[in-house]
Amino acid sequence: MPTVSAHVAQTLARHVDHVFGVMGNGNAHFLDALERSTDVTYTAMRHEAGGVVAADAHFRAGGRLAAATATYGAGFTNTLTALAEAVQAHVPLILVVGDEPTSGPRPWDVDQIALASAVGARTYTVRRADAAATTVIAVEHTLSYRVPTVLAIPYDVAKLDAGEVPDASQTPAPHLPAPLAPATPFAAAAVDELARTLASARRPVLLAGRGAWLAGAGDALGRLADATGAITATTALGRGIFPRGEFDLGVTGGFGAEAAMELIGTADVAVVFGAGLNQFTMRFGQLFSPGTRVVQIDIAPAATHPHVGGFIRGDARLVAEVLLERLAHESPRERWLTPDDIAAARMRESGDPLAPDGRLDPRSVAVRIAELLESDPSTRDRVVVSDGGHFIGWANMYWPLASPDRMMMVGTAYQSIGLGFPSVPGAALAKPNATVVLSTGDGGGLMALADLESAVRVAGGRGLAVVWNDAAYGAEVNLYGLQGLAREPMLIPEVDFAGLAASVGARGVVVRSLADLDALGEWAAAPASDRPYLLLDCRISGEVIAPYQQEIIRVNS
Repeated sequence: MPTVSAHVAQTLARHVDHVFGVMGNGNAHFLDALERSTDVTYTAMRHEAGGVVAADAHFRAGGRLAAATATYGAGFTNTLTALAEAVQAHVPLILVVGDEPTSGPRPWDVDQIALASAVGARTYTVRRADAAATTVIAVEHTLSYRVPTVLAIPYDVAKLDAGEVPDASQTPAPHLPAPLAPATPFAAAAVDELARTLASARRPVLLAGRGAWLAGAGDALGRLADATGAITATTALGRGIFPRGEFDLGVTGGFGAEAAMELIGTADVAVVFGAGLNQFTMRFGQLFSPGTRVVQIDIAPAATHPHVGGFIRGDARLVAEVLLERLAHESPRERWLTPDDIAAARMRESGDPLAPDGRLDPRSVAVRIAELLESDPSTRDRVVVSDGGHFIGWANMYWPLASPDRMMMVGTAYQSIGLGFPSVPGAALAKPNATVVLSTGDGGGLMALADLESAVRVAGGRGLAVVWNDAAYGAEVNLYGLQGLAREPMLIPEVDFAGLAASVGARGVVVRSLADLDALGEWAAAPASDRPYLLLDCRISGEVIAPYQQEIIRVNS
C-alpha cells in the first residue's frame, strides 16, 4: 500500500516539476516515493540551504513552483537563512521536511514550527489520514500568499500505509485569488483622477518593478507610456519590462546613472507600478523632488513609502489597462525627452584597465564582460544570478538584460550573502536553453562552496561564474573601514577560486588583466555541449566604490 510519504510525493508532483535538496533520515521515504512513483526531477544539492535557494531561483527564473527537501533537526535549521530570504522576497516554494515523531521530541529535535514561524513561513504537518489534502493546502497557501511554506512529515508517520492516493478529481486543485481589480467606486474614482492627471502632465514618468512583471503588465505599460508621452524607469528587478528601451532611463537609485536620476527628479507626475519603493530604489528619499506627485499602484494593503501622495490597490496590468481605456479619447503625446537625451543621461564611467593599486578596475571588467556576453548568441540568451555583496552594482549597471526574469538578486531581500552558487541549478533547470551567469564575491563565494559542485554538475557548459575577488568583505570595508573600525576582520586571504573550480570539473581562469577575459570569448564561441563550466576569478581593486555604496556611505556618515 502507498505510504504517507507516497501521498505527499504524488500529490506534490501534480504541482511541481523539480525538487531540490539533501537526503537524510527525515525525508528518505519521501525521496524514495518521489523517485519511484513520480516524473518529478530531483536534483541533489550539497547543503540544505542550497535546496531552498535552488527552488527559490527556479521560481524567479521560470515562474513555476518548485520544492525543496531536507531532513529534520540540523537539516531543517540549515535551511533557515534561505527560507527567510524567500519570505522577504515573496517567492513561493514548498519545503518538505522531516519532523519529530508524534510521540514527542527526541533529544535532537527542535521546535521547527516555531523556527519557521520566526522567519515568516507557515508549517503544515501531514497525518496518516490527510496527507494528500494537507499537501494541496500547503500548495494553495504558498501560491496565494507568495511565501515559502513548510510541509512537515513526522518521523513515525512517514512510512505508514495510507491507502490509495486520491486521484486528481478527489484532491481539489489549489484555489488562487483573482488579480485585484479597481472594482469599488472609490478605486474607480482614483483611477479616473489618475487618468486626468496623466493627461495633463508635462513630464510624466512610469516606474515599474518586479510586481508589474509578475502581473504580466509589460505590454500595457508600454502602451500607456506611448499614450501619455511618459519616460520610463525600473527597479533593479524590473529591468527590461518596458518594450521601448530608447525611452527608458534605466534602474532608479544607486544602480542608475547620476544624470538619469536627476531627470527623474524633474518629473511632475510619477506613477509606480508593482514596486515596493525601498530605500535603494528611492535613493534614500531623494529620487523624486518635493514637487513630484507620486502615485503607487500595488497589491500591498497601503502605500509603502511616505513620499507616495496617491495609492491605488490593484493589479498592475489591470490598472494599466483601465487607464488606457480612460485615455483612449486623448491623442498620443510626444515624449518630453528624446532618445539622444536619454542615451546621454544613461552614460556611465567605463573605468580604467587597472586601479591605482595595480588591481583590476571592476568597472572596466564589467564593461568588457558585457561586450563579450553580447557578442555571441549563446550568451546573449542568459540569466544573471547575483549573490549579495558590494559587487552587486556592477552587473546591474553594466550588463544588459532582455526581461526582468533574466535577473535575480538572491540574498538582497534579507541582506544575506553566500546564496549564489546554489542558485545556479534552479535557474539552469528553469531556463534550459539559456546561459546562467553568476555574479558573486569572494566572501559569498567561500560561504557557498558546498554547492559550487552542484552548479558545475547541473549547469555544465551553460554556466559561467564571475567572482569579484577583492580579498575582502568589500561592503564592510567601504562602510565600517572608512569609519575607522579595525579592518582585519573585514579582510580575506586571496583565494584561488580558479583552482577550486578546477577541482570539481570546471575551467578556472585567473583574471589579472582585461586581456585575460578573452578566455570568455573563446568559451562562448564553442558549442555548450563541448565546453565546461567556466569560472572567472577576477582580481579586482577594493578602492573603486560602487555608486550605490557611496549613497549608503553618505547616509551613514
